[in-house]
Amino acid sequence: MSSAQLASRAARLDAAARALSGRPLVWIAVIAALAAWPVVWTLGTPVPPPPPVLGTLPAFALQDQDGRPFGTADLEGRVWIASFIFTRCETVCPRVTAQLARVQARTRNLEPELHLVSFSVDPEYDTPDRLAAYARAHRASPRMWTFVTGPAAAVQETVERGLRVSMGREPGDPSPAAISHGTHLVLVDRASRVRGYYDPEAPGAVDRLVRDAALLVNRR
Repeated sequence: MSSAQLASRAARLDAAARALSGRPLVWIAVIAALAAWPVVWTLGTPVPPPPPVLGTLPAFALQDQDGRPFGTADLEGRVWIASFIFTRCETVCPRVTAQLARVQARTRNLEPELHLVSFSVDPEYDTPDRLAAYARAHRASPRMWTFVTGPAAAVQETVERGLRVSMGREPGDPSPAAISHGTHLVLVDRASRVRGYYDPEAPGAVDRLVRDAALLVNRR
């Protein structure tokens, strides 16, 4: 294309632009279309189904990091996420807690409809005071995140029979190394029904958990 042809095309485009600039209705239409596009896209995107029901959690009554009773009654009508840790753990527990802290940061807008609960799998050692110090160290919001302990048998009943997560200790060995437990995060709905298990160290698991929790919170 010659320089004369390029100049001619540029002149025509410039003239067209000047013509449009004198027509405010055209610009209003363009702006309206751009503003409406996110709404159109959202309406055209199907909402994923909520996660399936995997079981129902029996009622429990334990104790929180402030020494107060805490259990099913405190979670009634709320979606919640359970994790399993102990304060003497120096391996996987800090990583699990760090991932739940990520969930806390990403779901603050869902509070108080969503709550986080960390069960100690070393309840004989993890007194409320120790759990309170652990909570502070991990910047857990007292409004959104509760740490739970209690009699060992009662905790194990809730963790294993209710939430279906393993918890145990080598007989006769009091050291932290003798404690074993599952590390999956568990999503529970408003009716105390288990709705999902999420490996906190798997790629994309936190994203899926946050999405599924939001689906349950927004589902009436």
